[in-house]
Amino acid sequence: MTTVSTAQELLRIPDSLFVHPDLRTEVEQFLYFEATLLDDRNFGDWYRLFADDVHYWMPNRMNRLMQEAHLEKTTEREMGLFDENKLSLGWRVKQILTQKHWAEDPPSRARHLITNIRIEPTAVDNEYEVRSNFLVYRNRLEDEVDFWVGERHDLLRRLDVQTWQIARRTVVLDQNVVLSKNLSIFL
Repeated sequence: MTTVSTAQELLRIPDSLFVHPDLRTEVEQFLYFEATLLDDRNFGDWYRLFADDVHYWMPNRMNRLMQEAHLEKTTEREMGLFDENKLSLGWRVKQILTQKHWAEDPPSRARHLITNIRIEPTAVDNEYEVRSNFLVYRNRLEDEVDFWVGERHDLLRRLDVQTWQIARRTVVLDQNVVLSKNLSIFL
């Protein structure tokens, strides 16, 4: 049986998701540029994309019953896979750049695919909540292949035309168990 809905019953896209096409292009190009820096192993420049007050967080995921879905991810007061600030991100980048990082020698070949970008202005001028989906493929040595899939929740700051910073990033993996030998690349 087919039912016809009235206009009031239909779910509408929130007005806040309709941003100016120029802003959408800038945000998309920024995220694609970031992905290129990571894929090209240009970690020094990638690190420069982050604000001094950045929080880079990846919660743990757990399988929960439907009535416990709100407990599926750890909170920022609990253990996460990553819980970084600008200083600790810098340590990780410096370690990779020394070329003595055992988990990345020989280095991984990675490809970051960014999709489904949703942009929402915040109450602060030139700050935007940006959600995007990602798929990261990594190949290392002859037979190590890893896929990470999930969603990123970013707070992006526009400093001026074509200059953006990542002020906050939460990476939510769809998998609850990381099956790779290490998680030494950036997502």
